[in-house]
Amino acid sequence: MKIDGNTELIAHIGFPTFAFKAPTIYNPWFESMGINAVVVPMGCRAADFPGFLRTIFTLTNLRGALITMPHKVSTVGLLDEVLPTAAIAGACNAVRRLPDGRLQGDMFDGEGFVRGLKRKGFDPRGRRSLVVGAGGVGCAIAASLAAAGVREMDLFDVNRDAEAGLAGRLMQHYPGMTVRTGSNGPAACELLVNATPMGMNDGDPLPVDMARVDPSTFVGEVVMKTDMTAFLKAAQTRGCRIQIGSDMLFEQIPAYLEFFGYPSTTPEALRAVVAV
Repeated sequence: MKIDGNTELIAHIGFPTFAFKAPTIYNPWFESMGINAVVVPMGCRAADFPGFLRTIFTLTNLRGALITMPHKVSTVGLLDEVLPTAAIAGACNAVRRLPDGRLQGDMFDGEGFVRGLKRKGFDPRGRRSLVVGAGGVGCAIAASLAAAGVREMDLFDVNRDAEAGLAGRLMQHYPGMTVRTGSNGPAACELLVNATPMGMNDGDPLPVDMARVDPSTFVGEVVMKTDMTAFLKAAQTRGCRIQIGSDMLFEQIPAYLEFFGYPSTTPEALRAVVAV
């Protein structure tokens, strides 16, 4: 990869950095496309992050920043403008500098999940969904499903305050959508999302009673440690269509590229260059 005085930087900010996957996907793709840009991992502890975020955006060749743990939540309060999906999620994973110098942020975890659904032929518009887990990724997916036109949404989290907070933010931004809380009964849902670590490994407790899941239900996972989690195996046994966790990662990268003003691409093209 050629790096010179014209190279644009995308900062990938988090701590620790050893598990970062983005540079191994973006950088081969930039190189294959002849785009003079590079994603650079930057380890920044939480105490240093507020000052660092503003400082790094004084660089004239910085195109934007990818934000990961532990900074996704704190970033929201550090920006000049937060787009609706990030506001509902209460977290942000992408920041760009607007022409007037203001910093604007958005959240793309949920967008990646929804793009994956649509690519597989499942349109969330007008559907009823159940999202189990109201942590960072669950909030992001719920926000993007709302933006995609989900008609009814059931939310469940063992942390009832988190569950209620997400429901309130959804109803504030999407008053026409029906939001229910307090039950993880899957019988009536057309889309079931596991946004928890439950069911990651064989023998783990599952997030819902899979015997009550209708075979017509589309089932999605967020865990990326392994493709076929115990949860997805159980869904497949029921006859459900499924989406693996890593699809969310590869589907959201085109959305990031568009946000930063680069040409878009497809998950297939990204997977191809990563595999080389």
